[in-house]
Amino acid sequence: MEKTPRPSDERAYIRNLVRRLLVESSDVAKADDFTIVKKAIKNAYADGRSVMDRHGLNKVAHTLETSIALCDMVSPDRNMIIATLVYGLCVDEALSLENVRSLWDEDVERMVNGLRKVSTLYGKQGVVKTDNFRRLLMTFAEDIRVIIIMIVERLTLMRAINHHSDEKFVTDTAFEANYLYAPLAHRLGLYKIKSELEDMSLKYSARETYTKIARELNETKVARDAYIANFIAPLKEKLDATGLKYEIKGRTKSIYSIWNKLRKQQVELSGIYDLFAIRVILDVPLEREKADCWNVYSIVADMYTPNPARMKDWLSIPKSNGYESLHTTVKGPDNKWVEVQIRTKRMDLVAEKGLAAHWKYKGIKSEGDLDTWMNNIRDILETADGPMELMKNFKMDLYDKEVFVFTPRGDLYRLPLGATVLDFAFNIHSKLGCTCVGGKVNGRNRKLNYKLHSGDTVEITTAPGQVPKQDWLSFVVTSKARNKIRQTINERANRSAELGKELLQRRCKNRKVELEEGTLMRTIKKMGYRTVTDFYKAIGDEVIDVNDVITQYELIENADKRAETERRSAEEFELLENNERANNLSDDILIIGDNIKGINYKLSKCCNPIFGDDVFGFVSAEGVIKIHRHDCPNAEHIRYKYPYRVIRTRWSGKVGSRFAATLRIVGNDDIEIVTNITSIINKEKDVTLRNITIDSSDGIFSGFIVVGISDTSSLNNLIKKIKTVKGVKDVERSN
Repeated sequence: MEKTPRPSDERAYIRNLVRRLLVESSDVAKADDFTIVKKAIKNAYADGRSVMDRHGLNKVAHTLETSIALCDMVSPDRNMIIATLVYGLCVDEALSLENVRSLWDEDVERMVNGLRKVSTLYGKQGVVKTDNFRRLLMTFAEDIRVIIIMIVERLTLMRAINHHSDEKFVTDTAFEANYLYAPLAHRLGLYKIKSELEDMSLKYSARETYTKIARELNETKVARDAYIANFIAPLKEKLDATGLKYEIKGRTKSIYSIWNKLRKQQVELSGIYDLFAIRVILDVPLEREKADCWNVYSIVADMYTPNPARMKDWLSIPKSNGYESLHTTVKGPDNKWVEVQIRTKRMDLVAEKGLAAHWKYKGIKSEGDLDTWMNNIRDILETADGPMELMKNFKMDLYDKEVFVFTPRGDLYRLPLGATVLDFAFNIHSKLGCTCVGGKVNGRNRKLNYKLHSGDTVEITTAPGQVPKQDWLSFVVTSKARNKIRQTINERANRSAELGKELLQRRCKNRKVELEEGTLMRTIKKMGYRTVTDFYKAIGDEVIDVNDVITQYELIENADKRAETERRSAEEFELLENNERANNLSDDILIIGDNIKGINYKLSKCCNPIFGDDVFGFVSAEGVIKIHRHDCPNAEHIRYKYPYRVIRTRWSGKVGSRFAATLRIVGNDDIEIVTNITSIINKEKDVTLRNITIDSSDGIFSGFIVVGISDTSSLNNLIKKIKTVKGVKDVERSN
């Protein structure tokens, strides 16, 4: 953008800006519109109100600069320009919303109100540095044009504060621009604004780094321009022969983008091959766009060797913000890689000015109403005229299922729709929630179950004697509140249960009754209690008498003693029979293999033994011999509790042609890694892939693969081969 030089005479500078704005906005606004604005501004500052803001910047100049930037970079409608010019007057209370509506219309009033609401957020400390600020911005701004104006306004501010005397103000503004407004611009497809915001942010926060990169780029500019000309010349000849209307140019990438590459790749500037891109822009009818773009691609690919891994097709499937283009990286002269971007004039306009922009915030899944909303935006942008005019009909209600609430200090919290004062208290701190008795919402006393609204300021009221109640669970909506309430109620119940347990043990000791766990469990069940805690709590709360418990226990204990006497002889005989059986079995070895007959056995599913594993047999209660690996998780328990049922076992030949073996694999989350693993399995002789389950988190995948395999030797060989796959971190056999 060509910037108006700033003379020492502020009035002359403003007059230049006014003339510039009249020219830039002539296709959408009329001179009469600006006459009304001029009168409103003149009246606002006629009573001695300062025209300078708290940072020493001229408010009138700033709004004019923002309006010009809006015209230059976004192609706004008439109401956007007017709202940009007058909303500052409403913030200063020099103009009311009623005045705005009477002077213009309700659309301008709505936009000004949205801008005014957003501007009030800057009085809340710490808000801009939270991720919730982006969402609150979206909730308050009912019109997408409000967000676009805010982005351009920040761009204008960033342009104005270079070498500003207040360093903290500059660094804070730079942080905000990079953290909030550059990503917003990216989401809305305003790439030009996004790049400038990022570059200036780097310049203000790390000036030495910025200057170093800029200087090195400048020093290599001549050689770079010569290379671009050398690359373009033969390409132009080929394109001219097709008869296509086109424009071709080279573009050096932004300093911020280059800095990011230097930081990530840990190289010097000379080590980055894609410092610039060649852009081919076609002037073709809408119906021929895709075909002609692919035609140009084929010409480029015939002349220069393409890198398939760097191919990006945003023609077939545009980006979520409407961006369309075809990117390919080819090997140019001197074997240097060059990125070539192929698009049409319409696509270039979308990419430069973001006319196809719509909101799709990180972390929100593309489903339901969001998909519908985005599809409607695309449909509108395909109309011939006035997409900005139609955009205003789409309300930005993407976050209507959340509310945003402030503490008295201005800290911002995000809660689900329907959250109450009690939810807010637990969200701040569990102790605050447990002792909460109510709160002040915007200065008025409210009950625990009062539902909060976006923008509310809440102060929690507590009392030392307050404890969570069971009925609290009926109106809280956050899982944190619900879990903590349940936990606290359970802890109180456990303390009461401990008292009840101590009382029962003490009374039993006095009556010389020894408690046996099994008998006590049957007593608890007979008395109608589902859990031991409930039982002891009932004693602690004196719901039941401890003496009645002991009486019931003694009745069951006496009945058990009588039954035990009657069973003893039968149990002794059964034990003798089992010992004799164990001695007989231990002398034999069960040989399992192809020719085995007359023995009913199964391979245990708890450890899935395969041919070659060290195994043992276990005679189950059904009479079936189950084959386990020696390192089976259940082996120790089996040998300790049922030694008389264990028989020695070994393999002879192979049981069938395949065994099921499970492998646990951990590696980097890469779409190709699973393909490479399954490819190895499919190539292995006598190995089949039966099942695969993959989970991914934080760039790491872990999964289980079940294969059909003949023996341990083949399995170990397969594990070794899978470990050689790039990105695989660990492979081990799983039970």
